[in-house]
Amino acid sequence: MPELKPFRAWRYAPTADLAAVTAPPYDVLSDAQVAAYAARDAHNIVHVDVPPQTPAGYAGAAATLNAWMADGTMTRDDTPTLTLYRLGFTDATGALRQVIGVLGALAVLDYPGNAQRDTTAVLPHENVTKKASTDRLDLTRATGCNLSPVWGLSLASGLTAALQDAWHAAVAAGAQPATLTEDGVTHESLPLADPAAIATISDLLDSSDVLIADGHHRYGVAQQYRDERRSAGEAIDGPAGYTLTFVNELVDDQLSVEAIHRVYDGATPDALRSALAACFELSPAPTPTPAILAEMKALGRLVLLAPDGSATWLTPKPGAFDGVRNLDGALLEHALAGVDGLSVAYEHDLAELTANLSAHTGAVLIRPTSIDEIRRTATEGLLMPPKSTFFTPKLRTGLVIRQLDQ
Repeated sequence: MPELKPFRAWRYAPTADLAAVTAPPYDVLSDAQVAAYAARDAHNIVHVDVPPQTPAGYAGAAATLNAWMADGTMTRDDTPTLTLYRLGFTDATGALRQVIGVLGALAVLDYPGNAQRDTTAVLPHENVTKKASTDRLDLTRATGCNLSPVWGLSLASGLTAALQDAWHAAVAAGAQPATLTEDGVTHESLPLADPAAIATISDLLDSSDVLIADGHHRYGVAQQYRDERRSAGEAIDGPAGYTLTFVNELVDDQLSVEAIHRVYDGATPDALRSALAACFELSPAPTPTPAILAEMKALGRLVLLAPDGSATWLTPKPGAFDGVRNLDGALLEHALAGVDGLSVAYEHDLAELTANLSAHTGAVLIRPTSIDEIRRTATEGLLMPPKSTFFTPKLRTGLVIRQLDQ
């Protein structure tokens, strides 16, 4: 079952400026952004979480982290805790939102596949693109820590209410959340040590599946590391059998999902357009702006962008996608399956995509995956195409570190 355990967390000392010392996840940072965060503070987490990918780089990251733990830059909870984590932001529609979840040590389980199950499980939600790098595994080996959390979605009804109750009770008892605001997102974290509240939350999570929302590769690395440690003699219930994970409830008001658009190369623009025309009705579309994303959802259309920036509506033809799952990524995979040499890359940011269009064969703007389809993925044991979802805002790395010694 997807057991979630408390642990003695490492955190930056209460006097730290969290905006200066924490950072977004390593896998959304460009080299320039890593350098900028590193320059903010000598103790910024990127000095540990994004080292040079060499043996010396990983050893240096471990030495740096150990020094911070020894000199008081970071302090450790006296007792095992869960961590309540709230994100406040304005979403892409302009609505004010607040998401609440919990950070803990989630059981590292093998995915059950599509076989009939008699127990709850941890499940992937999409096929993932292969990565040759062993960076995260090498970093885990060197530091003996989980640094960036996996993001999981729980089907446990009532989890949000239980987390909110625990938050309000902790604050009423005098707890002070650690807070930072960056890029319009307020991040608040609060240790939870109350055994009764921990038991309530853990029992809820044990009762339902957890779907990996973000961090499939991190969870895969945790599976590899668990197997390594067990081969070396670690007990089945040892520390490598768990990994740092943020979990919140899979309900509409607790998720903000944006699209990851497709950028194509390796074929001619005419070949791309011709293949799409076999499955979609093509008609002129306005120059893309953020407003077009809402219009796409309302009209049930996608948008083809040519290298010159011109836009074309893609309206699915009746019967063209019979038997294909109603996900934009799946529709495109079906429509473009026969285009020789075509390769695909992924871009979430519309401004970045349009600025670089001239260098590519073309691009297709897609719509965000619905919460209903995400829930269906979990309940029916399905998988989406790679890069089907972009969950926002991104969790902050450095708020909580889990040392693999308990």
